[in-house]
Amino acid sequence: MRTGLGLVKRSLTLLVDQLRPGDKVGIVVYGTEARTILPLTGIEARGEILHAINALEPEGATNAEAGLRLGYTLALRSAKFGSINRVILCSDGVANVGETGSDAILKKIRAHVEEGITLTTIGFGMGNYNDILMERLANDGNGSYAYVDNLNEARRIFVENLTGTLQIIAKDAKVQVDFNPQTVSRFRLIGYENRRLDHEDFRDDDVDAGEIGSGHSVTALYEIKLHEGADGKLATVFLRHQNPDTSRVTEINKDFFTSDLKSTFEAASAEFQFVAAIAEFAEILRGSYWAQEGNLEDVQQTIAEIQPHINNKQIDELTMLVNRAMDLKTYQVQ
Repeated sequence: MRTGLGLVKRSLTLLVDQLRPGDKVGIVVYGTEARTILPLTGIEARGEILHAINALEPEGATNAEAGLRLGYTLALRSAKFGSINRVILCSDGVANVGETGSDAILKKIRAHVEEGITLTTIGFGMGNYNDILMERLANDGNGSYAYVDNLNEARRIFVENLTGTLQIIAKDAKVQVDFNPQTVSRFRLIGYENRRLDHEDFRDDDVDAGEIGSGHSVTALYEIKLHEGADGKLATVFLRHQNPDTSRVTEINKDFFTSDLKSTFEAASAEFQFVAAIAEFAEILRGSYWAQEGNLEDVQQTIAEIQPHINNKQIDELTMLVNRAMDLKTYQVQ
């Protein structure tokens, strides 16, 4: 943990404040080697835990593989069936000592994952931040990934959504959409490029998929073009997931029809417009071929129109990001 260490300390302090009697915390740091600076300690010794957090210092090199291996070993010492057994990796995502690739790192700890220890990765810092490594570790570690760049985001993860951050309610969750070629002429999934599965993998329960935390939701957004005069069934949506406690697999499905569509974008729900605005913003920022005719002004206008109807704190952050992007675009033009 190097870049953003002060934010790491404040974030972990927020986490400690939310823990309950019976919870235990252990802390491992990793530089050239990994070492334990706080053995598993009950939350009753809050002062001792906070002292260890405040004493954290930059470690120089980053041997993420050794740190994760020691972290899993520590977690296994008090792992209990029916409890949340979680390793939380706080890092800038750089691994420059020991095994440095996600495949090699996960190979070292895969057995521990099978024993019920899940992994949350929290990214801090900028510069040479390795987003791909952090997300891959969380995916293969049957956990979740988040990025923290300010205290408000830390509070959202470790206070407001702590249960969702730590507790998994669905393992290997998959969604498959079968579009009706009689009504839909073409379609594309927006985003999830690194999470797409082959069609035949949907019902293969040996294929790893995503995990969903308590209170969390996942949105799959498709852009579709209809045949002229299309009428009837649009698609069948299939959802499949595994119960994390019983390992029982459940699959459900639902049909959607052209009659479910709204006549205009403005007639759609505010929540749908919010998600679409986020997707358009991301497509514009990445210079997507599909957003060549899009512009930030339209995104800004959509957000302003739906803001009074959205009960979501993140819309304020989205507004700020769009405004900042517009300012940067103006600066570059000048």
